[in-house]
Amino acid sequence: MAKHGKKFNKAAAGFDKLTAYTPAEGISLVKALAFAKFDETIGVSFRLGIDSRKADQLVRGTVGLPHGTGKSVRVAVFAEGEQLAAAEAAGADISGGKDLAEKIAAGGSLDFDVAIATPGMMAEVGKLGRVLGPRGLMPNPKAGTVTMDITKAVEEFKAGKIEYRNDRFGNVAAPIGKVSFEEPQLLDNLKAVAGEIFRAKPSSSKGSYVRNVSIASTMGPGVKLDEGALEDLAFDED
Repeated sequence: MAKHGKKFNKAAAGFDKLTAYTPAEGISLVKALAFAKFDETIGVSFRLGIDSRKADQLVRGTVGLPHGTGKSVRVAVFAEGEQLAAAEAAGADISGGKDLAEKIAAGGSLDFDVAIATPGMMAEVGKLGRVLGPRGLMPNPKAGTVTMDITKAVEEFKAGKIEYRNDRFGNVAAPIGKVSFEEPQLLDNLKAVAGEIFRAKPSSSKGSYVRNVSIASTMGPGVKLDEGALEDLAFDED
């Protein structure tokens, strides 16, 4: 069992760990419990009732956060010709074609958070599976990172679009902003993520789908959320 510091233990003692809080209460509590000297990221974690061994029960996609993540996102684009020029015009931080793929294959820097590729470049990018895959950087059509609309993809990820996917235990984690965000901003972002996760329920998934949800800052303790209240928030049209 991991040992925590005094500040973490003090924060963890400041609330009832067994209580499932409403989304608004949970966000307020996480902000109050944050103790680090830097602007911590606040993230939400879902424990899903899926069988991650089955291909038809994987939960993966993208969602746009209304207020962004609070983080500057570095985007790399694999493209050629007009698409390469479009990537550069849209603000891609790193861009190139076969030359970029070869550079990365040779041990070049992976100083980017999202990789986008045109379909025609995937023959080259696919060779980087062992490099990009373990880091969650391999472009994928389901994530909107294999596309001909390079301009739109770069702009959306720069603006706060994030990719989510379940791990082998059926958990999905996603950032919803920074501790410095206002509570309504965090609530809007949480609503966007929750709505996406609830809508992504695989048709073959049986029984309880969202089994547990918690939010926490980078250094702080997890705060349990009421799944029913979160679902109400996710589908609230107001």
